Amino acid sequence: MNKVVVFGKPGGGKSTLSRKLSAETGIKLCALDLIEYKKNGERVSPEEYSKKHADLIVTDNWIIEGLGSLESFWLRLDAADTLIYVDLPYYVHYWWVTKRLLKSFFVKPEGWPEGSSVLIGTLASWKYLRLSPNFWTPELFEKIQFHAKGKDIYRITSVKEINNFAKQFGYTGVRI
Repeated sequence: MNKVVVFGKPGGGKSTLSRKLSAETGIKLCALDLIEYKKNGERVSPEEYSKKHADLIVTDNWIIEGLGSLESFWLRLDAADTLIYVDLPYYVHYWWVTKRLLKSFFVKPEGWPEGSSVLIGTLASWKYLRLSPNFWTPELFEKIQFHAKGKDIYRITSVKEINNFAKQFGYTGVRI
């Protein structure tokens, strides 16, 4: 496990799982939101994002969390040796997005892009969740599996699985 991609619908615990995996393995974590957005919450240009992404995926090891552009997603899958697809039930994603918003009134979410509004991010997450059934389809997963030939691929479909996955890498009491 040297090049790890963690992806899935918004609010599924990808960031938390990625941070814990990075801490346990010592592999550098890159949250795509941090290269996709400026400190004021605006998106960087597609060219700037593509350059940063290309520079990142040629390095020796990384954990990259998020989706980014579709083009960069497929490039990451091809470069990775380990794919982790967080595919929890929709109600969990909606609840965790909402919980992140509620908690943000007291503490900024860890890893949240500096200067970005949690409220605006939450509204965007709810929008993407509403649209997700048209994107995260069985056909997409088949295409992902095709790209994953010869690689380790994990599809996490329950809170119990995400906690067990974390434990196999030495984590205990993971709260996502």
